Amino acid sequence: MDLNAVRTFVAAADAGRFQEAAIELAVTQQAVSKRIAALERSLGARLFNRTPRGAELTIDGQAFLPHAQKLLRAADRAAASVGAGRRPLRVDVINLRGAASGLMRGFHRTHPATELDLVTLSGIDTAVAAVRSGTIDASFRAVAAPGRPLPEDIASVRVIDEPLQLLTGPAHALASARSVPLARLAGHRIWMPGIVPGTEWAAYYDDLVGEFGLTIEATGPNFGSDALLDTVADTPALATFMGEHTRLVWPAGHGLRRIPLTGPTPVYPHSLLWHRDNPHPALAALRAHLAATSTGPHDATGTWRPDWVVPA
Repeated sequence: MDLNAVRTFVAAADAGRFQEAAIELAVTQQAVSKRIAALERSLGARLFNRTPRGAELTIDGQAFLPHAQKLLRAADRAAASVGAGRRPLRVDVINLRGAASGLMRGFHRTHPATELDLVTLSGIDTAVAAVRSGTIDASFRAVAAPGRPLPEDIASVRVIDEPLQLLTGPAHALASARSVPLARLAGHRIWMPGIVPGTEWAAYYDDLVGEFGLTIEATGPNFGSDALLDTVADTPALATFMGEHTRLVWPAGHGLRRIPLTGPTPVYPHSLLWHRDNPHPALAALRAHLAATSTGPHDATGTWRPDWVVPA
């Protein structure tokens, strides 16, 4: 199986658009289409439905996605055996549109000669195992407090507290608000498909729900951000949470609103994790870059994070 085609499929599934996958992979949109078409032919199954709004996974595409991700992780482990000094710096991020990806783009701008490979793993346990095995060099995660400490050979440092925002359509009851207190969201439907049970971000939202009496629905398949934005734009009763630094683009007719949350402001605490003995020469450069550019203060007055998160 052509791993380039598999990697292209995973990138397109995450982005929801072939054009954005092409940008992430630094290839043309035509190359993305050709690779996915060849993969579909080899599998004998259609993986995407092409629509004017983007590319949505078919049932077969949804079934193939977790296996494709496992194939890429196996390939990454094979590449890692070659030696840290002769391969890209491999970094795990929760998603390719969020704050951690933005930090890596900033690092790339200041270190353009450093080769990078971004991956998306599921949950901190998977990420820690990958860091320890050398499959990846570093991971951006919310780290648990001493009640569930990291292994002694794994180091971490808080790099950014990302405020959450409320994303609504133009007809939502809160669409005209300049800011919204968290307590005011009680009784409103917050839709967040794709939350994976057992992950640190699922634990984060569980605590947010319990602390402020909110209702978060994670029902339905996760068709990517484009489908989420379409649904929120068209459904007055629905809203969703989105990180302040998450990059989003939507059609002008959607009229979506990004509204700051207050009283307190929930922040998602991103930390960088790495193995203390990792020899990759670019890892030290990444850590130095984050130390020089990291935004603060962390755990600021008027913000909220779960009690289990390691204090900055």
